[in-house]
Amino acid sequence: MTPSTPSPTASTPVQNGHVEAVPPLPQQRHKVVLVLDLVESVRLMAANEAAVINQWRGFMHHATTQVLPSCHGRLVKSLGDGLLAEFDQPTEAVQAALALHRYFAPLNETLPPAQQLHLRAGINATHLYVDENDVYGQGVNLAARVADLASPGETLVTSSVFDGIVVGVDAEVEDRGESYLKHWPEPVRTWQLYPVSSGSAAVRPRVPEGVAADFRPSIAVVPFETRSHAAEQYVIGELIADGVISQLSRSQNLRVISRMSTTAFRGRQRSADEIGQRLDATFVLGGSYVTYGDKVVIMAELSDNRRGEVIWADRLTGDTSDLLDSQSTLLDALCDACAKALLNDLVQRTLVLPVPQLDSNALMLGGITLMHRSTPRDLQRSQQLLEAVVQRHKRVATPWAWLAKWHIMQVVQGLSGEPARDFRRAIDTADRALDLEPSSSLAMAIKGHALCHLGEDVDASRRLLLEATQSNPNDPMAWLYNSVWSTMWGTPEDSMNEAENALHLSPLDPQKYYFEMMLANSYLALGRLEQAIELCRSSLQKNRFHLPTIRALLICQYELGQIEEARKTFEVMRALQPGLTLAKYMASGSQSPVRQRAAKALAGLGLPHH
Repeated sequence: MTPSTPSPTASTPVQNGHVEAVPPLPQQRHKVVLVLDLVESVRLMAANEAAVINQWRGFMHHATTQVLPSCHGRLVKSLGDGLLAEFDQPTEAVQAALALHRYFAPLNETLPPAQQLHLRAGINATHLYVDENDVYGQGVNLAARVADLASPGETLVTSSVFDGIVVGVDAEVEDRGESYLKHWPEPVRTWQLYPVSSGSAAVRPRVPEGVAADFRPSIAVVPFETRSHAAEQYVIGELIADGVISQLSRSQNLRVISRMSTTAFRGRQRSADEIGQRLDATFVLGGSYVTYGDKVVIMAELSDNRRGEVIWADRLTGDTSDLLDSQSTLLDALCDACAKALLNDLVQRTLVLPVPQLDSNALMLGGITLMHRSTPRDLQRSQQLLEAVVQRHKRVATPWAWLAKWHIMQVVQGLSGEPARDFRRAIDTADRALDLEPSSSLAMAIKGHALCHLGEDVDASRRLLLEATQSNPNDPMAWLYNSVWSTMWGTPEDSMNEAENALHLSPLDPQKYYFEMMLANSYLALGRLEQAIELCRSSLQKNRFHLPTIRALLICQYELGQIEEARKTFEVMRALQPGLTLAKYMASGSQSPVRQRAAKALAGLGLPHH
């Protein structure tokens, strides 16, 4: 090489004596990557190479011509015995993975076990560099590492994917806990996915046994869909549904499904009949909207699921800013028209109180969503968003009420170092909300719940909780917190009825693991230990680290004489709380009968006193 010839480098490759410019770094985008491979492909091909290759080619044709297009996925590369695909949404990747797993099922029924073809898959959502040929980044490596954890026939997903799906609608799940992966700096928590079947827990719960027959018609208001693909437009659909739910739920003549359950159907192409079946709703209100400058046009329709027909439809036009008004003319007109069609003017008009500005609504909705996700990082981010809304709108009660609930969630998710301190903070924050809006059922329920756990004024906590359900009989959290009180200080029969009613009002709630735990504690108090164990296991499938559920399971096993199983559960609890003693446990809450039973079981299993 002569001195005048530049040395080729990675950034300036040389082709035919000319320096070739390197293309710029591709754009970074948020993507969901699916890594899937054929289990034991080397052994299978060594035994029958031609047959395996032929079957794999058939599989790839099926994947590229049917599954990926229907799930809006793109094949990035075929690896000979695996594939890498990318999607925009977690739900699309999950749908594709479950469909691809089914391909070899008919063939495997005709083959001996040693010749059967099984897949394993890993899915991760992350920011990647994407161009027309490939995807680049650590997120791809993580998806591959997660796929390596999977057994034949399994699909494992990371928390970023788990938080983007709805359990019971997109898939059933089992929490696999945290794993240390090769060349990855921190443990990664994964969930295994299962298809939703007719016999799964996704089917809506039965009508609660202990609740008197409810003859009120039930309605689910699903998020309205935008006809625009601009990201900032999506919050308007949530805002419309949230405002309508807030107004309709004030009526004593309607049973309104919780927003936390109906929002599960945002962006999902499901019929009104299927939504009604999932949520046990007789009527479904939904539709679409489009914005033109500062105007919004809402196309709404109300379906009767019993007759399978649309009973009312209308087109409403107004100013976008009107949706942010505390006396929204547009939302008021929508609710009034729906109520007349549904109840012949029986629904009384009430005040809708959305947060005054759209940006603030986005902050609050984000804070509420993140509060119910699975990681401490999301809970911390939720606090930041809610505090930002509170600072902007100190005279509006709703953000204060949700911030009070955030302090409760610190304790519920086992992330509080001092539960009593956080309960007192919840009380103080709920008081701020009640000062602004004395009828806030959410604030009353949260304050009553915190007082209940502290055990300092049991009668006051009961009065607040009962007042919350009277103020808003469709608030599932008010019923759930009433169930907590009844478990600790009342009767187990009341606790069961209240917990079943809460679950019935919000069957797809992101906190369903907590609802199931509370119903399990009710059954525990009633001595229905087998049913309590079943609910505990269902709860732990959704959140295996929830300590109250683990303790309830432990008590049931111990009292049924299942000592070996109880010891295994005890070891799980000790791993999560290595410094726990009986003294610390009894000091963390009131001296309720269930807590005393827990202390007896823990002592019997060897928990030290100090």
